[in-house]
Amino acid sequence: MIIIGITGGVGSGKSMVLRYLEREHSAAICKADEVAKLLQQSGQPVFEAMVEHFGLGIVNESGELDREQLRGFVFEDEQEMQFLNSLIHPKVKEYILHEIEQQKNRHTKLFVVEAALLIEENYDAVCDEMWYIHTDESIRRNRLKVSRGYTDSQIDAIIGKQQTESVFRAKCQTTIENGGDFEETKAQIIERIQILERKMEK
Repeated sequence: MIIIGITGGVGSGKSMVLRYLEREHSAAICKADEVAKLLQQSGQPVFEAMVEHFGLGIVNESGELDREQLRGFVFEDEQEMQFLNSLIHPKVKEYILHEIEQQKNRHTKLFVVEAALLIEENYDAVCDEMWYIHTDESIRRNRLKVSRGYTDSQIDAIIGKQQTESVFRAKCQTTIENGGDFEETKAQIIERIQILERKMEK
């Protein structure tokens, strides 16, 4: 089974790449953000630990996590953000490693994990190759304004907390350019997958 890790800055079009890989290459997709949300549901150990630390103020009327309230605790507080990351990310990785084994048992040919912290959490030890999805910042900003309604200050804050382009390029084996026609992006993906398939056959 080929395992590819996908990362990149906000608004770079990672979701488009994932949808294409799932649809056209029958890839099993695992998104770290979705795993984190699953682990933060009421009754999960991660949820209980979060409530113990931050208090009942992060719980909504339905007994589930109030993400807006949680964001208020951690967004401007680096220490609290570090605590939250140290609580969630090891459990997310544990879940993903288990999912990889499950997919191997199902004889899946291509498994793709997408994570904002792919580099920081050392997924290079898990993946056959890590891909950096690159799009010029001006295009990313426009996408975020149109699709999510973000302001410039919101975008600045998010980008400021992410890795720089130089780090992404240095740590990932492949850069997929995704700022133009998606047909060009697809051609890059096809070429890279063919290379990986040939390596696996040796």
